[in-house]
Amino acid sequence: MSVIAVLVPDRLPGHQLTTPGLIFGTATARHPGADYEVRLCAAPGLTTTGAPAPLRISVPWGLDGLADADVVLIPGQDDEGPLDEPAAPVLAALRSAATRGCRIGAIGTGVFTLAATGHLDARRATTGWRHTEELARRHPRIEVDPIGTVVTDGRFLTSAGVFGSMDVCLRLLAQDHGERVAGETSRELLTPLLSHGDRVQETIDRELAESAGIEPTLRWLEARLHLPLTPADIAAHAGISVSSLNRRFHAQTGATPAQYLLRRRLERARELLEDTDEGVEQVAARCGFTSPAGLRHHFSRLTGTTPRAYRTRHRAASPPSPG
Repeated sequence: MSVIAVLVPDRLPGHQLTTPGLIFGTATARHPGADYEVRLCAAPGLTTTGAPAPLRISVPWGLDGLADADVVLIPGQDDEGPLDEPAAPVLAALRSAATRGCRIGAIGTGVFTLAATGHLDARRATTGWRHTEELARRHPRIEVDPIGTVVTDGRFLTSAGVFGSMDVCLRLLAQDHGERVAGETSRELLTPLLSHGDRVQETIDRELAESAGIEPTLRWLEARLHLPLTPADIAAHAGISVSSLNRRFHAQTGATPAQYLLRRRLERARELLEDTDEGVEQVAARCGFTSPAGLRHHFSRLTGTTPRAYRTRHRAASPPSPG
């Protein structure tokens, strides 16, 4: 059994509290071989969910719940107040977990808590776009990815966006049991079980687009990185004009749709180079590059090395995955 310890801060968004149990509980119930225990842990003191309707919560574990965990997840805090500095016992518990080789995932502003341990220094990380500049200012030794949805660097995962908690959990599930199990778990949770499910999902996406910016379209893009998408295709999914799409993308991600798509394709290529033995040609095709040469060109510009050399260096530096 793998133990997932969720380090619960005060003022955390409510969905970040429940998502790990939903993801790993579904995987455990539906897929033989997947066996997880999710622990909710917190430092002493009052804990509430964030705005707009705070709820007082009590969790069954203290910081001792991190001591033998295989994975530690660090949710963020809401945006209604200043980011709290992590308490000394929290930092000590996280440093101990990191030192013994535990995988650690930080969601949204939870990245600031992980960054305070020093274990993200000289690594890539991301957070919600409203806080990337502050993260870079507070922790100049971190390479901050301003538009990364999920960034994996060794044993550390960081994420941004409304769906960041789900993205990190699914990435961890894929590391443990492969992309098929992660993909099936995602579909079980997100796909409407109705004969007219496609129409229902399109309606949901349109309504979310009005209230949550372009998050649904970002998720739609994540599943289609291998396709030759154009700004017109992306705008059609979002139900807006190309000019409106450009404005919304820049406001939410700091990039144009084309820039964002390229960055996500390169991030996906990183993941495949780290987690699979597929050749550069296969990786290029799965990530939407028209040729291996195109992947090599853009990958080298971003990382300063070739895909093949990156894979070799990553595997030499990474510890074996936990069994």
